[in-house]
Amino acid sequence: MPRKTIFEMKVSEVYPLLVQKAERKGRSKAEVDQVTAWLTGYDMASADLDVSYAEFFERAPQMNPRASLIKGSVCGVKVEKIEDPLMQKIRWLDKLVDELAKGKPMDKVLR
Repeated sequence: MPRKTIFEMKVSEVYPLLVQKAERKGRSKAEVDQVTAWLTGYDMASADLDVSYAEFFERAPQMNPRASLIKGSVCGVKVEKIEDPLMQKIRWLDKLVDELAKGKPMDKVLR
């Protein structure tokens, strides 16, 4: 069976992993929901989690115009240098959750 790419995976498969990462470091699901809402405009309580991760970002109500201020590395890749716009959005969310997990204050995470 071929592996699914991150673009094909459902949000319902990926999002719980982001929440687990934050919770292992003492942060909450509510905080992950807050950074996701800041980045995408989604209200995670009512967001459709049964769509692909690609669709989730493509249908985002409103990507935050300050998202381009998200800098740094995720898995050794600088998010500001990612050329594929969709992959960059996915990595922005990864970076925000990483910052939460590392204990960064919410006001700094949300730039």
